[in-house]
Amino acid sequence: MFLRSTSPVDVRPPEATERAPLRCAQRPKWATGAAGPGQIVSLTMRAVRRFTVRASLPEPLAGLGALATNLRWTWHPPTRDLFASMDAGLFDKIRDPLRMLTALPPERLEELAVDEDFLRRTDEAAAGLERYLTEPRWYQRRSDEGLPEAVAYFSMEFGVTEALPNYSGGLGVLAGDHLKAASDLGVPMVGVGLLYRSGYFRQGLSLDGWQVEHYPVIDPNAFPLEPVTDRGAPVLISLAMPGGRELHAQIWRARVGRIPLLLLDTDIDANAEDLRPVTDRLYGGDADHRIRQEILAGIGGFRAVRKFCALTGHPQPKVFHTNEGHAGFLGLERAREIIQADRLAFDEALPAVRAGTVFTTHTPVSAGIDRFPVDLVQRYFSDGRLVPDVDVRRVLQLGAEDNPGLFNMAHMGLRLAQRANGVSELHGRVTRRMFSRLWPGFDDDEVPIASVTNGVHGPTWVARELSALLGGNHDEFGHEGRTPDSSLHDGVSDEQLWALRRELREKLVGEVRRRVRAAWMQRGASALELGWTDRVFDPDVLTVGFARRVPTYKRLTLMLRDPDRLRALLLDERRPIQIVVGGKSHPADENGKQLIQQIVRFVDDPAVRHRIVFLPDYDMSMARYLYRGCDVWLNNPVRPLEACGTSGMKSALNGGLNLSIRDGWWDECYDGSNGWAIPTADGVTDPLRRDDLEAAALYDLLGQQIAPLYYDTGDDGVPTGWLAMVWHTLETLGPRVQASRMVREYVESGYLPASRMVAEATGEGYRGALSLADYRTKLEVAWPRVRVFDAELQYDHTERLVVGTEVTVRARIDLAGLDPSEVDIQTVVGQVGDGDELTDAVHVPMREDGIGAFAAKLRLPRAGSVGYTVRVLPKHPLLASPAELARVVLA
Repeated sequence: MFLRSTSPVDVRPPEATERAPLRCAQRPKWATGAAGPGQIVSLTMRAVRRFTVRASLPEPLAGLGALATNLRWTWHPPTRDLFASMDAGLFDKIRDPLRMLTALPPERLEELAVDEDFLRRTDEAAAGLERYLTEPRWYQRRSDEGLPEAVAYFSMEFGVTEALPNYSGGLGVLAGDHLKAASDLGVPMVGVGLLYRSGYFRQGLSLDGWQVEHYPVIDPNAFPLEPVTDRGAPVLISLAMPGGRELHAQIWRARVGRIPLLLLDTDIDANAEDLRPVTDRLYGGDADHRIRQEILAGIGGFRAVRKFCALTGHPQPKVFHTNEGHAGFLGLERAREIIQADRLAFDEALPAVRAGTVFTTHTPVSAGIDRFPVDLVQRYFSDGRLVPDVDVRRVLQLGAEDNPGLFNMAHMGLRLAQRANGVSELHGRVTRRMFSRLWPGFDDDEVPIASVTNGVHGPTWVARELSALLGGNHDEFGHEGRTPDSSLHDGVSDEQLWALRRELREKLVGEVRRRVRAAWMQRGASALELGWTDRVFDPDVLTVGFARRVPTYKRLTLMLRDPDRLRALLLDERRPIQIVVGGKSHPADENGKQLIQQIVRFVDDPAVRHRIVFLPDYDMSMARYLYRGCDVWLNNPVRPLEACGTSGMKSALNGGLNLSIRDGWWDECYDGSNGWAIPTADGVTDPLRRDDLEAAALYDLLGQQIAPLYYDTGDDGVPTGWLAMVWHTLETLGPRVQASRMVREYVESGYLPASRMVAEATGEGYRGALSLADYRTKLEVAWPRVRVFDAELQYDHTERLVVGTEVTVRARIDLAGLDPSEVDIQTVVGQVGDGDELTDAVHVPMREDGIGAFAAKLRLPRAGSVGYTVRVLPKHPLLASPAELARVVLA
């Protein structure tokens, strides 16, 4: 009989070591049937209880505790080197400093405790971490008035490291990179999410290539987490549930550099058995399960931030950033807080809530938006206990959509946020069109949804060998420190870069062989029949990578549209290619699983399995090998369904060239010399025909342009033309795809103006918010009666109308009691189409020209068929956009 346990080192302060009562694990299922005389029934012995046993560090090694529990080590190579020096073989196997301290024998720790050189390096590393955590950085050096003292960043998942498996894909990895870049820049942020006790699933394959899911059990005490405590007791937040019950959640803290990441956990004894699993699985369960998760993430997350900041002295955030709509309910809790603390009505509190909210949407199709049945929302909010003093009817109005039976989380997110954005320029355009119904009367480009293109955290994803070769000019901050006439190419030859690219490719080949062998063993193969895995891939062959989640729109199997053409490319004797594929399908997505099965069946063919592989269990650990070792990164979604797609950015930072549909970030970053754009079959409505055409274009690019360029080498074996594109990619894309650029944009276009608007709304006893609430009430009465009459164009009829001719537009307008200072009256002039629609419009303000009369002078901006109209818009100092209130009166 044995007891399974994990044993992280006790490296936390004494007040953080309180343990929850031990829980009973599931009891083993025993074999059935009677054993005959002399027979032995084989039983699998399992623990009846699971718990964590902690080791302790010798006092001289105490500094290792902070280094192991602060996740800065994930992007700080010197810290990893320090832990690797304790036992290189062990660290190479587990790649986690906290587990490293647990796994080392006590006698090795005692040896290190008297090793003067190791102690010196430990002290230096600990001092370096302390400097990093406290020194002024980019944010502290800014002099902008109104910078927020803190920003709360809410996300349903955070992919900081595989050592904390609390993510499923790109959304979570983006959130992790956002926190890391914010830490590097000194942005005072608090991350907020849920802690999933089963995490996201581990992926295996059945013998016939079908995805098999496995959910490892997570013990928070075994991860780089610490409970938030108050006088030694774990801090809990509580939420009212239907039927007079309460949902409780414990707050865990991860340290991501300078950023505290708070994760809520409901698997605690304070909860009833049916409420404990609320945080069991990421994106799991039915609608009732999901709404509980999202209520916890938003309302519970806000309460957790308030408690954490009050306990630790961290500044209370006044700006709140929601990464997708999952945590949108937090706006209701913020309104409740204002209503109860300052005795405002909901409509009076709403301007203050909106002013401080930034909402980022990643969804390019309406089908991807979370929706809940209205009666389910009513069940949680109708009794008034969850968010007291917020009427359920107002809650339902926030999530209203065309279908009256559904509550739309994205609509609520947009209505509760004064600033919203998509995650690439193209996605911004798609999103404005998708949500244009919320702003009737406005052109798509006037819909108040901006764009901030995603970025990736360079120090996490760039191979340290490449950073070393380029002299430190390739890290997160190297680009901003370079002079205009400097180049990454300075002092580095093509031969050196090519040799390094081969070294990284060789490491990828070794990892591919290891994982292919392990995958076949898991599928039931014998080690004796796997000798061929030693010949999988070749470090001198052009290597293409494709790895991501597997929804159907990403088209995992587009490369299989013509299997014979693909085989010819793989097996070409002079210019072969090899392809590494990875990706997980959502457990409920049968179509995605079928795509995986199709690719697995193809790669199982003995004729091609040395040139194309599918690696199961795609995660951050595998991703680093792929981004660093692949020469080409393939992305072929259905345009424009890829909101951004950051995997190609990570490849580009390592010198990989992108081969992609012009979707997401690639649409704005492709310049003709940093990779290849796969032509799209625009206008083709038959999806199968479209796939055939775009797959043929993909094969042509690989066979006729990419492979010839890669294998076009000189006498020295170096492909000069290929490396010219690599150098260009490193120089031009490096600064653009960094998460530091992304976070700076959020600070400048989101957090800073939001903070200033919060000050305007809440200052002097909420004077601004009350003013805007009164103004909106006035509009409710007056706006239906506002009219534009007699709009006419006046000019000298003795002259011909040419570009630049000055004209006057006059109109009589009934403002229905509104003061002219309370509205924005505009002449709109632009190209006019067959249906009289205006495009490429110019907006010119109109001034009073008598009682009820307004006029504007302008010069005709363009030739051709030109039209004009007059419109009236709301105007108030606390509006961030003329379209914000979705009101317009047209002539």
